[in-house]
Amino acid sequence: MSRIRHFLTLNDLSREELLALLKRASELKVLQRNGTAHGALTGKVMAMIFAKSSTRTRVSFEAGMTQLGGSAMFLSPNDTQMGRGEPISDTAKVISSMVDIVMIRTFAHADVELFANHSSVPVINALTDDYHPCQLLADMQTWIEHRGDVQGKTVCWLGDGNNMCQSYINAAKILGFHLKIACPEGFEPSAKLMDKAQGYATIEHDPRRASEGAHLLVTDVWASMGQEDEARMREQALSNYQLNQDLLDLADTEALYFHCLPAHRGEEITADLMDNPKSVIWDEAENRLHAQKALIEFLLS
Repeated sequence: MSRIRHFLTLNDLSREELLALLKRASELKVLQRNGTAHGALTGKVMAMIFAKSSTRTRVSFEAGMTQLGGSAMFLSPNDTQMGRGEPISDTAKVISSMVDIVMIRTFAHADVELFANHSSVPVINALTDDYHPCQLLADMQTWIEHRGDVQGKTVCWLGDGNNMCQSYINAAKILGFHLKIACPEGFEPSAKLMDKAQGYATIEHDPRRASEGAHLLVTDVWASMGQEDEARMREQALSNYQLNQDLLDLADTEALYFHCLPAHRGEEITADLMDNPKSVIWDEAENRLHAQKALIEFLLS
């Protein structure tokens, strides 16, 4: 019996596997746009477990399973025994006995790890408080489609050292780019994670210095789900880290900029950059669909 492959962080893939998966994602994108059927997963079922609300994650996974010939079911804590205190290990054993793959979007990363430890089918981390690896698949697919190999490039992260930032740290180490993290003191990513990424990721508290010569600028909302009570404090602390034209002018002349969405226009990114016809943010959003289809194929192969 083959070993079950899970996707809880980018570190669950080798560099070669990640690059092959991103190539396949672009192939699936072309097939979809050409109207060519690519339903290789007929009869396969995905359970989608959501403890956090979502737009892009739910639509992309559900549409993706349908396009691959399978189906997906939405499960929230309010609709299942998880909301009544059933142990995660028990839930994992039961659900994985009835479906072919599971996607989880929740708060504690340890909950996803615990579920995977008791699951008999592949488990995908669709976002936790610590990591958002599916978004990094879409981001790297977008970069490759527009600019080619990311190895040796400089990426600037602007804002909180959150789950997206921490997934960028993993990506830097795997794909060989340099990540400059521009954040205020007290908003740094995991020190343990930074130690493991020495030579690939550095912290630069000055956003202007961090943006100089960067090939890619990336940001995210300042207050994530569960941090609403801190929104005012975070806005004040992060106000100098807005992705705007001034910082973009300091970057490489061919620099791209990403935002995983939803965006708070006028806060972490200006409206003019969101609406710029040259923006690739909408490509980045669509690529969640195709990157995740490639991931599902890979895990179920």
